[in-house]
Amino acid sequence: MIRHTLLFLAGAALAIAPAFADGDAAAGQASYATCIACHGDNAQGNKALNAPRLNHLEPVYIAAQLHKFRSGARGGEGATATAKTMAPMAAVLADDAAVVNVAAYIAGLESPASTATVEGDTNMGADYYNQFCGACHGAGAVGNPALNSPRLAGGDDWYLQAQLLAFRSGERGAHPDDKTGKQMRAMAMILPNEQAVRDVVAYLHSLGQ
Repeated sequence: MIRHTLLFLAGAALAIAPAFADGDAAAGQASYATCIACHGDNAQGNKALNAPRLNHLEPVYIAAQLHKFRSGARGGEGATATAKTMAPMAAVLADDAAVVNVAAYIAGLESPASTATVEGDTNMGADYYNQFCGACHGAGAVGNPALNSPRLAGGDDWYLQAQLLAFRSGERGAHPDDKTGKQMRAMAMILPNEQAVRDVVAYLHSLGQ
């Protein structure tokens, strides 16, 4: 049953995968100026501000999430406090071109992965990941843009944990227009408990950048 669910969700993701033109990173630099205060000059993130690292992500995924924040599919009623904070910041971007450009700029920045903050059993986490996550996010958690699946390796463990818990609680992925979020929510619910969430996150962090 789980395998069938994975295959169905993967196929559904392919059917709705958006297409984005290549952005102009140089043009995106100016737009990123409003993001530096929270996410840092190299998009390295800042845990104290609940601002995650961004520069390990593909530009197509960054752009997709900015579009969701701008449209209200993320950060609206029922969302986490940090998502609600992000929504008006994304709205500052003038148009779709600005979104794509800033995404291209962010993806070109570099910084090391953050230190571990979540304790978990990496062996158990690897088992859970290979069963439930690898079909979309790939071996080594490098992501798959064709499936709208972001790179997870290199992400902040505290942020990954928060997002998995938000998917499980319905604070993320419940909006009717967030189709990929709904898919991810279904997969997050398959994890048996919060310890399993921590195990998966610990494993992901062990993969490094």
